[in-house]
Amino acid sequence: MFIGHFGLALAAKKAAPRTSLGTTFLATEWIDGLWPIFLLIGIETVKIAPGDTAFSPLEFTSYPYSHSLLMVCVWGLLLGGLYFAIRRSRRGALVVGLLVVSHWVLDWFTHRPDLPLMPGGAAREGLGLWNSVTGTLIIEGLIFLIGIAIYLRTTRAKDRLGTWSFWVLVVLLVGLYLGAAFGAPPPSENALAWTALSGWLFPVWGWWIDRHRRAAM
Repeated sequence: MFIGHFGLALAAKKAAPRTSLGTTFLATEWIDGLWPIFLLIGIETVKIAPGDTAFSPLEFTSYPYSHSLLMVCVWGLLLGGLYFAIRRSRRGALVVGLLVVSHWVLDWFTHRPDLPLMPGGAAREGLGLWNSVTGTLIIEGLIFLIGIAIYLRTTRAKDRLGTWSFWVLVVLLVGLYLGAAFGAPPPSENALAWTALSGWLFPVWGWWIDRHRRAAM
């Protein structure tokens, strides 16, 4: 799942209005941000395998430290705890922690059984929504659209940048999503990892958007 994670981060603005969109983006994409780093240092692996599922050309062979349920819960506790230490907001910290864990839950719906429960464990989970291109597009698209609607009802643009920066982001995310779904597979695992590192820019963009928006009255 890709834009579905961002949809949930957008919707979280209603639950934690004082928490920056950049922070909710960071939380919901945290483990996908760690994943390419772990690929590059060699402690996790992936294969380019077109046809592994109908929707994705990637075979996730090993990612216990970024994507196992146990470690995702640990990352959620750490990120939520760090947010509380800085902002002293229990609600914000709870939302941040839950967003980190939500990534595994949404991936559980889409991935085939390749999500580990814990590092070193043999069990693998996943419902396999990615085996249906149509189903994936509908479910993930709905989550994204609902998130957009909630965010727009919760915030208002302060200026033109508050409007255009948001909609450019939406168009870019949809373009990247469709390109990954219907474009050519990555040329190599190493190229995939370096490209995936660009995901760290989205929290910065989310923070910038929020600087140009305010809570709706």
